[in-house]
Amino acid sequence: MDRLPIVVNLLKAEDALRWDEFVRRCPQATFFHLSAWRELMEEVFDHRTFYLYAERAGDIVGVLPLAEVRSRLFGHALVSLPFCVYGGIAAAEDAGPETLYALESKAETLAQALGVQHLEFRNLKPRHEDWPRQELYVTFRKEILPEVEANLLAIPRKQRAMVRKGIKNGLVGEVDAGVERFFALYADNVLRHGTPALPRKFFEQLKKRFGEACEVLTVTSPEGKPLSSVLSFYFRDEVLPYYAGDDLAARELAANDFKYWELMRRACERGCTVFDYGRSKVGTGPYAFKKNWGFEPQPLSYEFCLYKRDSIPQNNPMNPKYRAFIALWKRLPIGVANRLGPHIVRNLG
Repeated sequence: MDRLPIVVNLLKAEDALRWDEFVRRCPQATFFHLSAWRELMEEVFDHRTFYLYAERAGDIVGVLPLAEVRSRLFGHALVSLPFCVYGGIAAAEDAGPETLYALESKAETLAQALGVQHLEFRNLKPRHEDWPRQELYVTFRKEILPEVEANLLAIPRKQRAMVRKGIKNGLVGEVDAGVERFFALYADNVLRHGTPALPRKFFEQLKKRFGEACEVLTVTSPEGKPLSSVLSFYFRDEVLPYYAGDDLAARELAANDFKYWELMRRACERGCTVFDYGRSKVGTGPYAFKKNWGFEPQPLSYEFCLYKRDSIPQNNPMNPKYRAFIALWKRLPIGVANRLGPHIVRNLG
């Protein structure tokens, strides 16, 4: 007996609850497939969104969130999804290849109608071996063991010594209600690395829209001085430390190491079973740091369909053509950088 046909629709506000219910039960879906990202893209970054869902007999069987990024400096693209490490199609296990085909075909038709230079899917696993693929990024995911002490002992010896140093220094981890302390540390940190900061409004909206699923953990000295902070997402049984920042004094006191241990400890006590250390560029300091924690890199399959390009765009700090810009940006006063940064970074995603 033939299955009923697949129909692809564009998400409307009244269907957001159905969309999220599907995302939460779909094994392929991630935190970044939740519908609240749609409003964030539109209201914070002014990107047009196209949230496609495939339906069979009235039931959602697959979703594909897309956002249009248009920039004179960085090009014109349709992406799933800017500012998110994972994206692409999330489909039910029994949805069948026709669901993937229907959603991808709709996305390609839309991309060509918009006149974009490329279409990008930020997949966890490859889907199209013949499509150009960005191989710059990897992700780090590892099991959280049921016992707190077992997780500490699972950290390689040298890194575990840094965690114990932070504990010995009397550092304190506190969950913040707002983003004030986090943003101050984050903005200063990215300026020192020569990259623009995302707007404070973005982090405020993350807290507002995701509620308890978005948490800010700030590490302070025994005297209460903020040293290191991380904004994390909770999704199903996973914790995803996503944005972070550190004071210059953090390194000497091992505050960064303590911060991630404190997050892992709290996630363990909360019942989480996966620690997702997130995306890093191969060969960078964050890449080495995560490996030192005993995490193994897993390649990300960012796949591109090129229309008006001959190669994959390299809009990232590793690109040598941005060296002069990075050097200049590092010298800006923090207030100037925070005012200018959002206008630049909104198109980098």
